Amino acid sequence: MSDAVSDSTESRSVVTEAEVEALIHGICFKTGPPRRLGVEVEWFVHELRDPRLPVPSERLEAAYTALRALPLSSALTIEPGGQLELSSAPAASLMECVGSVSADLDAVRALLRSAGLGLSGYGHDPWNPPRRYLREPRYDAMESYLDRTGPEGRCMMCSSASVQVCLDAGYEEPGPLGYGRRWWLAHHLGAVLVAAFAHSPVARGRPTGWRSTRQSLWAAMEPGRSCAPRINGDPRGSWARHVLDAPVMCVRAESGPWRVPEGMTFRAWTRSDRPPGRGDLDYHLTTLFPPVRPRGHLELRMIDAQPGDDGWVVPLAVTAALFDDPEATETAYRAVKRLAERTASQPPPGNPLWVAAARDGLTDPELHEVAALCFTAAIEALPRLGATGEVLGAVTEFTDRYVARGRCPADDLLPRVYGKDIRT
Repeated sequence: MSDAVSDSTESRSVVTEAEVEALIHGICFKTGPPRRLGVEVEWFVHELRDPRLPVPSERLEAAYTALRALPLSSALTIEPGGQLELSSAPAASLMECVGSVSADLDAVRALLRSAGLGLSGYGHDPWNPPRRYLREPRYDAMESYLDRTGPEGRCMMCSSASVQVCLDAGYEEPGPLGYGRRWWLAHHLGAVLVAAFAHSPVARGRPTGWRSTRQSLWAAMEPGRSCAPRINGDPRGSWARHVLDAPVMCVRAESGPWRVPEGMTFRAWTRSDRPPGRGDLDYHLTTLFPPVRPRGHLELRMIDAQPGDDGWVVPLAVTAALFDDPEATETAYRAVKRLAERTASQPPPGNPLWVAAARDGLTDPELHEVAALCFTAAIEALPRLGATGEVLGAVTEFTDRYVARGRCPADDLLPRVYGKDIRT
């Protein structure tokens, strides 16, 4: 959820409505042969002696100060609730991405272990209520804005974690690897990824009725912030309109609290007496949280954080295979086409297909059938992408344990809840 953005108001050159559209067209879908891959992995930091205990802020601060001194290849950032995020550098291959992030995680875990701390992968904190760790103008304004429509935003900020896969936008030309096809596929295959990797069925120690509570929060949030644009049609034009018509979360200030406007879209801001600058546009783009966010590349944001030290590798590998191997991409496209009518022509994450994926996981018969086809295609494609036997084995084991049986990681966690033990 975090974004590398400045809190300053450095760029005040005014942008018009037409300039905003042109800028968005130019920066959000940069096309070319798919050759780069990235991943962002988020974790909850917990006490090793009892992972249910929240870590005091002063212990978190000391640990994060030490972590920032590590020579990591990934960018290390901290989420509003104290979650830790590692964002890989763009990698030229799946195994380069896996190798660099794995090495960084080994170093991070070793340092945390020396402080009596560890990392947990859940889509939503199973035990503790939302608690703000970061006190910065951006997050103060974000909390104020999101609180207007309910508690979901605060939970999203402080109690959620994910695996976000970053893919090239694709070719300019049509076809399996064209940017238009990849945009459409991401929004439909995304429901399958939600269902297969759901891992957040518990909040405050109780089952929520959702296999992905994290995804249910996104669906319940204010749509202008978390909803995708209309999927059919030109992706660039659709995204540009979406950006212009999205509410402005905050107006930055040099000092003091940031202003949180009421009901002002970015389009309306460009038409006002004090129009935004280029820096305001760049910042506004970081405050939109759709399930697929175009940032030059495509950022897939719908996957829950996964159990185990290396659980994040499986969604990364499966997603890379289904988007970057032409044969697997075509199989996935044909498989998910049958799901399109279940969207009721509504964008995710609030449409009926995505709601079913978050609530039911792979107990939904149609999602189960499509997931089986897609995971099989991914397993066949991974050797062609240079995956090692270890990565292929992890995907195969996940497929056998969960997908083939109509299950997801949430289904392992729920019995522990009923048995009063939900520790990993």
